[in-house]
Amino acid sequence: MQSKILGRTGLSVSIVGVGTAFLGMSNLNPQAGNSYEALVANLDEDLGVQTIHAGIEAGCTLIDTAALYGGGRSESMIGRALAQRPDLAAKVIVTTKVGRTLEGRDFTFDAILRSIEASQKRLGIERFKVVYIHDAMDIPWQEVMGKQGALAALRSMQAQGIVEYIGTASDDPKTNTPYIETGEFDAAVVPRAWSLLNQLAAERILPAAVKHNVGLVIATPLERGLLATGPIPGAYYFDRNYSKACIERVGKIKALCDAHNIPLVAVSLQWCVRHPQIAASIPGVRFPQEAVENAAAGSFPIPESFWAELDPLISHWEEGVHR
Repeated sequence: MQSKILGRTGLSVSIVGVGTAFLGMSNLNPQAGNSYEALVANLDEDLGVQTIHAGIEAGCTLIDTAALYGGGRSESMIGRALAQRPDLAAKVIVTTKVGRTLEGRDFTFDAILRSIEASQKRLGIERFKVVYIHDAMDIPWQEVMGKQGALAALRSMQAQGIVEYIGTASDDPKTNTPYIETGEFDAAVVPRAWSLLNQLAAERILPAAVKHNVGLVIATPLERGLLATGPIPGAYYFDRNYSKACIERVGKIKALCDAHNIPLVAVSLQWCVRHPQIAASIPGVRFPQEAVENAAAGSFPIPESFWAELDPLISHWEEGVHR
């Protein structure tokens, strides 16, 4: 698989990585009343370990996790997977996030230090290439950026050699944007702002990232699966509600892909990294087959002429993609 450089970090990562928010969660049936907490309670840790192995073996060299994901069990599964296969561990960069857990959010200096220590134990990793400040929505700026806040804590870890680069990652683009614009962060995970259906990042995030050479990693690139399979009658997309017009547009994109014998998932993932400032996407995986298919999509050959045909079908569908 092709690799790209993650902005000013200089780190080389595969253009498709492994997102782990839903790792090991084999059932996303909406009839079960699935809150994220309910999904966490029913995840299969052995399945998660197998999924990590499959993703790395298929060529993914970037794994993204967080203290929040799986209530910490995502990190534990990754730690088990890497401990079982040191040969695979040597090939991959694992990034994590601090500040948010299932219990709530705490961006104080001491809380961040405790979070790093807990992640070290779960992952079996002493030194992190990148740690992101996670989901600072509605948190006062000073609590994140001040002398007793999250950034200062990570700077202290950086001085000790425990954290090499510091990033921002927020599920809300309006929160992510001003942090990226400060130039304080080396990298950013950007959900809900860049896909075939959502180009919100073009307004402020991408210009700021280019200005400060912030390496970008795109989360939710497949829009909860719609951009992997195309429209499926009756399909359920976790925390998404698509308009009829949006669904119809995806159908047209899928038809173009089919006409060229190119998988929609390959188009969706590779389109994200065509912008020079975007190094990778991290589609969420639940089981091994998804990890393997995503990696294969990142390697699928797509001629330049195809992108020219696709371009008229790409537009921003903010009204059709929301919680």
